[in-house]
Amino acid sequence: MPVTWWLAITASAALLGTTLWAGLSIAAAIAIYAVLEGGCAAILLAWGSARISVTASELVAGSQHLPLTRIAGATVLDQAQTRALRGPRADPAAYLLVRPYLSLAVYVEIAGRPPERPYWLIGTRKPAELADAIERARHALAGTGSGGGRHPADGGVEQQAPGPVG
Repeated sequence: MPVTWWLAITASAALLGTTLWAGLSIAAAIAIYAVLEGGCAAILLAWGSARISVTASELVAGSQHLPLTRIAGATVLDQAQTRALRGPRADPAAYLLVRPYLSLAVYVEIAGRPPERPYWLIGTRKPAELADAIERARHALAGTGSGGGRHPADGGVEQQAPGPVG
């Protein structure tokens, strides 16, 4: 979570706490502030704690698992492409692990038709690294990758978004 979110939540909890505290004892004020700040901190920590990892056999994003054999490709999206797939061009069946403070994402195309989820959109601070890790793991699993090599295309990940982004 960005620091600005923590500051805004702290200010909001302090304002609400002051409103609730009016006319009560100091002990009640301390309890009110502690509960509000603790609750807000727990919510922010839980929301920002989603983990993304690529193992030898699957992509794990939050609570979802996707076998690497089901991935057709991973592409880094810029801010405009991410915004489009997060909003007006989003498919309701897609899996989105995005946060409003992350402006970049990785588009993971699902292989096989018709997939129950046509794509995954994963917001991350390091989209190129995530896409590269997915592609390396896919190629290693397929037996075409050899010990830590980079994506065979050009040493990186394509910058053009697939299908629905255009």
